[in-house]
Amino acid sequence: MTPNEPTDGRDAAAWSPLDSEGWYAARNATTAVRDALVRAGLEKDFPYLRADLNAFGHGLVELGRVSPDTAERLAELLRLALASGLRRDSEGVEHAQTTAEEHKGRI
Repeated sequence: MTPNEPTDGRDAAAWSPLDSEGWYAARNATTAVRDALVRAGLEKDFPYLRADLNAFGHGLVELGRVSPDTAERLAELLRLALASGLRRDSEGVEHAQTTAEEHKGRI
């Protein structure tokens, strides 16, 4: 046996994203974004939404290109959500569990 031989019977060519925590984190976050976009009626406006990994195995969420109208609508939704969150914080009301937190435990 040479020092560079894998000991588990697999080589680097057999690596799968399914063996990566980064992949599952990206997939779960993508699912959370997708669910929010569906609730906002924007699911068709983000055709490039997908989970991905970079060369280092770090999970990424690809939002992709969107039209200017879609970007404006997304910005307005974020402004409304931030304004709503600021009101809740000042009133001392607890935040409801977010979709991202709901999906975080799924693997």
